[in-house]
Amino acid sequence: MDLSRDAAHQDDLFLAARPAARSGRQIVLSCGFLLLATGLVFGQTVRHAFVNLDDNVYVYENPHVSRGLSVPGFVWAFSHSHVANWHPLTWISLMLDCQLYGLYAGGHHLTNVLLHAATAILLLLVLRRMTGSLWPSLFVAASFAIHPLRAESVAWVTERKDVLSGLFFLLTIAAYVRYVRRPFSLTRYVAVTAIFVLGLMAKPMLVTLPLVLLLLDYWPLGRFPFRWPLLIEKLPLFALAAVSCALTFAAQGESLALNEHLSWAWRIGNALISYVVYLGHFLYPAGLAALYPRTGPDLPLGKLCLAILILAGITAAAWIGRKKCPYLLVGWLWYLVMMAPVIGVVLVGLETMADRFTYLPQIGLAVALAYGAADALRFWPSRRSLGAAASALVLGIFMGAAWRQTSFWSDSQTLWTHTLACTSQNSAAHNAFANALVDGGRMDDAVAHYRKAIEIRPTYAAAHFNLGVALAGLGRPDEAVEQYRETIAIKPDDAKAQNNLGNAFLAWGQLDRAMAHCREALKIDPDFAEAHYNLGNALFAGGRLDEAMAQYRSALASRPDFAEASYNLGLALVRRGRLDQAIAQYRQALAVRPDFAEVHNSLGLALASSGQCDEAAAHYRRALEIRPGFVEARNNLNRVRAGRQRVEETRSNPPRDGELPSGRQPP
Repeated sequence: MDLSRDAAHQDDLFLAARPAARSGRQIVLSCGFLLLATGLVFGQTVRHAFVNLDDNVYVYENPHVSRGLSVPGFVWAFSHSHVANWHPLTWISLMLDCQLYGLYAGGHHLTNVLLHAATAILLLLVLRRMTGSLWPSLFVAASFAIHPLRAESVAWVTERKDVLSGLFFLLTIAAYVRYVRRPFSLTRYVAVTAIFVLGLMAKPMLVTLPLVLLLLDYWPLGRFPFRWPLLIEKLPLFALAAVSCALTFAAQGESLALNEHLSWAWRIGNALISYVVYLGHFLYPAGLAALYPRTGPDLPLGKLCLAILILAGITAAAWIGRKKCPYLLVGWLWYLVMMAPVIGVVLVGLETMADRFTYLPQIGLAVALAYGAADALRFWPSRRSLGAAASALVLGIFMGAAWRQTSFWSDSQTLWTHTLACTSQNSAAHNAFANALVDGGRMDDAVAHYRKAIEIRPTYAAAHFNLGVALAGLGRPDEAVEQYRETIAIKPDDAKAQNNLGNAFLAWGQLDRAMAHCREALKIDPDFAEAHYNLGNALFAGGRLDEAMAQYRSALASRPDFAEASYNLGLALVRRGRLDQAIAQYRQALAVRPDFAEVHNSLGLALASSGQCDEAAAHYRRALEIRPGFVEARNNLNRVRAGRQRVEETRSNPPRDGELPSGRQPP
């Protein structure tokens, strides 16, 4: 046995293991850095509230979500498009949060932060696996994790779809790398496809992922020169992306219709300008806002020409340098391709730009910048110290700016105050700020901002409607009705405006007009619970009790937690002499709203009428606890007490024959 040869072999193994161990420690430390940096920037969100930018329709006013996980919730998530989107996995994720945290906003924010941190770490690991370079990969992952543009996607609960789809985006790429670097395996290919489907069910933004995979085939996976099998293997992915596009168009039909008047020339020109604006925000992230006002009908020609020159120049440079610096072309095309669905050629709603749209596309810009800088510095003697210093400076600036940008998402009023400070002529921001002021009880200030929104955009139907609601709350019903009519003139199919008009006429005692407007609202939206309820109230006031009860039941079928509908149905049942059914409706209303004083009082009356005086007294007392000045409940409680006293007197001093219980003789 040659002992010296064995010893030398063991030494070789030891020396080979040392770099691997050092590399492993560096990766672990890098992952720890990403987790820490993400926590430092976005950890503050656990103290943030929900904001009035769709958090209501996504979470706290959405009964399908707020009830937590349930079989009906799963069915709804997959079978319905809501808020012009079909993303069942996002809905289920939010349901799970409600199951865990209820409506505690901090818990929902925490989930966003954890998902974002996991995505950043996965980005580092995937890039490191594909390129073999740790430090450029770390810079890309860190700039993704803590860039100020990430604030909207992470600090806004509604954007769960961003952070969730981002995680599946990276998981798909990781599965794809595993698939291409080993012999063909159907199981591994199916895994790629399955994860991609999950990502599409979180947000359809991932429809461009098959094109990104083709770019990665070129660099860093090195599967080129191009061969048809590379495209053929992605055909199932393209087919799934096409299905997702079809579902998205079907869900967003009404939102797409809002922009039919905009020409294709305007859309393309605006898209070119937006590409350059987003590029500027990546390099200099200042003046970021929750909502940006739309560019006017006449695009600035100077900006358009400059945008074309910039885009053409960068594209030409990336193409020319593709052989020596392939990452420049891949990173630039990654950005262009992934931004395409949201760049504004196909317009959804009134937004043409949003920070959240950059969540995945700008990874491409970071790749081009990081790997380009690493290549440029390799000829410098002090490249490591210079690169580390420059990276630390850039990331430090990003962290500070991102922490500040995230702080603006703490509550609705702070968010919109900042947005209005960063933008001008922003009608949507004025409307949203006014909504926040209404929630804060500042009605007069809210009216001023609604009027400002209408001044900027006279055809802003939502602002007219909201102004009407605010004026009604201030006791100015005539002005409110005028605003509802303006809303209907702009948007004839506005069911809420029709319903509120009906409610106004009901308050004035004009029952026929009230019924007509409520019925019109129900033609537009047959499941509109509030319209069924108001129509029921008008019918009740007109003495048409059976029809009123039918409307209350329809309201409850659409919204089972509609306490007011249960209460009024109970009142109608009392009129019909059905006490047991009325009591059941009152109890249902209290199960939803235990602090509903009027229901406690009415339930007490019904119980007293059926001889259950002790329980009736308990409900009268509860009504008085909720509203100490509730005179009717106090009088009812006194009657019950007086009745008890007479019963006790009768028991202790039974009357003689011919004598009244009070001891008095009949006249």
